[in-house]
Formats: sequence, C-alpha cells, structure tokens
Amino acid sequence: MKVAIASDHAGYNMKEELKKYLNELGFDYKDFGTNSSESVDYPDYAVEVAKVISSKDFKYGILICGTGIGMSIAANKIMGVRAAVCESQESAKYSRLHNDANILCLGARIITIDKAKEITKIFLETEFEGGRHSKRIQKIHQLTGI
Repeated sequence: MKVAIASDHAGYNMKEELKKYLNELGFDYKDFGTNSSESVDYPDYAVEVAKVISSKDFKYGILICGTGIGMSIAANKIMGVRAAVCESQESAKYSRLHNDANILCLGARIITIDKAKEITKIFLETEFEGGRHSKRIQKIHQLTGI
C-alpha cells in the first residue's frame, strides 16, 4: 500500500518521525514535502497530496501541520478526498470504519509523536465497514459535487 505524506513547517519534525515509523510498519510512502522547518504555506502541500489521493495513485495520505485543521480544510476541497483530523485512536478508528477517510490529518502542536504513531497505525490498518455507511459517503459527494 502506498502512502503519500506531507507537512508544513510546523509538522516537519513529526513527519520525519512518522516516515521512520512507516518504514518500521512496512508501508511504502512518498514524501511530498516540506523539506525543512522553514515557514511555508500548508495549502500547497495539502492540495498536492489530495490530488494524488483523488487520482488513486495513492490509497492513503497523511498531512501534518500545527493543528491538522488547515491541512484538512484544504485537502477536503479536492474531489473524492475525505480528510479527517484525528487526535485519538478512537477518532482514527471511526474515521476509517464509518467515514472511509483517505487522508489522516495530524496536529504537531496538539499531540505527541507517540500519540501520532498510535493514531497512524490504527488509521492505516482499519478497513472501511461499508454497509449503511457507503450510501452516506456517496451522499456527501453527491450533495457537494466533490
């Protein structure tokens, strides 16, 4: 499974740690930047990752900024993307089970790296439940056009 990962400057250090963790878990990934903690604009990275998720070149994405919120707002503007900010194992689990989220957004200023690792593992290993949730996901895209 291929994972697209990116961050802004606030999430850079967490992204670098998560790349090592993805290696430990055996996931293939591609880093879409940023490449330092120098200030950058988060929408540039969120949209780039969202586009490769939308095109199905990658199954999942991970976006990291200060809170995860900016990244999720930008990513969710792209067709077919369901980006979820997760701050707990439970939110990661249900974002996948019920919402079929395909991008995990993390806040480097909100959670610890250990918590981010736990959340990432659950997000990547939890399958969508389908069933009654499938029609709700379809409805989101029908009603919004994205």
